[in-house]
Amino acid sequence: MEIQTNQRAARVFAGGFAASLAESLTQAAGAPWTLEVLEGPDLSKQQGQAIHYRITLDGELRGSLFVEFVELDARELASKITGAPVPAFGDQHAEALEKALSSAMAAMAASSNQYGSFTCAVERVTGLAFGGMLLVPVTASEAEQPGMPVTLYFDGQLLSELAVHAPVEVAAEDQKSSVDPLNLGLVMDVELSVSLRFGQRQLPLHEVLELGSGSVIELDRQVDDPVELLLDGKVIARGEAVIVDGNYGLRVTEIPQPIASHFVR
Repeated sequence: MEIQTNQRAARVFAGGFAASLAESLTQAAGAPWTLEVLEGPDLSKQQGQAIHYRITLDGELRGSLFVEFVELDARELASKITGAPVPAFGDQHAEALEKALSSAMAAMAASSNQYGSFTCAVERVTGLAFGGMLLVPVTASEAEQPGMPVTLYFDGQLLSELAVHAPVEVAAEDQKSSVDPLNLGLVMDVELSVSLRFGQRQLPLHEVLELGSGSVIELDRQVDDPVELLLDGKVIARGEAVIVDGNYGLRVTEIPQPIASHFVR
């Protein structure tokens, strides 16, 4: 139930922030912008180096929210704000986005009674590791133009704070939908084997027997499709493959349903 509450509370906050940022971008760029919270990230649009900002909240709401832009999109967005072409993303453009984010968060803090009184500080950061954070994907678009991806990452402290301030209907829905017939605490130390699936393919027996060194098997998954994390043959998460200290890893971007539900019979 705690995970569900955190996810719902984060999405509610993300929706309010998206609305404020859309208004901030509209004022800064002089053209209407809309931002929409998505159910899952569109990995096909997340190609390129990432630009990160950290929003630190203090007061009755504490924690950090990280905002991620793709560099190419950040350059385009900065050019619309500054009104000049941006051949390369630099300090001036970073400051333009920083001001837009600051304006959006300040407006949200001033207009929302749900989270109490809080202040915020925005800064561009590099070299981030997002382990343990909750990801909420957003798409930003100007008028009828194709949307650009914006990813929000909530740290543990902010998630806990948001859960406390969660609307009554969110908490009630989680309470109603949460079912825990098993005492998972008794088996928390049991080790389970999980595997990554990049794709699969059905082959007739004669093709399997013909396999040899140098054979190539085409899988049913595109290069930019999400990788699946399997537990006992069931998909428990999806994400993108990364390299961690020379080993393959998975950056989780989607959990189709609460993982605990896979243990409920």
